[in-house]
Amino acid sequence: MQITYKNLHAEEPSGPTLAELLLSLEADLTISDDDHEIFSESDFPVAELAFHLSTWLNTAGESDDFELDSMSADPGLVRIVKHQDGWVVGSIFEPDSWTRPVDRQTLEAEVGNFVKSVRMGLSTIGIDPHFIPEPK
Repeated sequence: MQITYKNLHAEEPSGPTLAELLLSLEADLTISDDDHEIFSESDFPVAELAFHLSTWLNTAGESDDFELDSMSADPGLVRIVKHQDGWVVGSIFEPDSWTRPVDRQTLEAEVGNFVKSVRMGLSTIGIDPHFIPEPK
């Protein structure tokens, strides 16, 4: 399972709020499982996704599912669900397409890598990533 992005760019936020900042930082998002693409979206608010994923990792219980409740899209654009064989990642836009199940440790590592990568990408383009919590 992989969650990746490319072409990170920032639109000028219209104000100083966290919500506007999270929505203004976009990239092309891809969720894949080996060579199988599960979900792909251009100009996706990756900072918002990283913020919510990190918050979920840091506060959710071991069996709590994740559903991105984006300020700019329908809930469930990105979903992480506990399956009988492990954790799977998918999207409401591709309801029959999920990653293979992985154990919690693998899931946390991949989500943590994504969050760290977004934080590093923000630093690279000159934005302090302090508003995205570091994953545990």
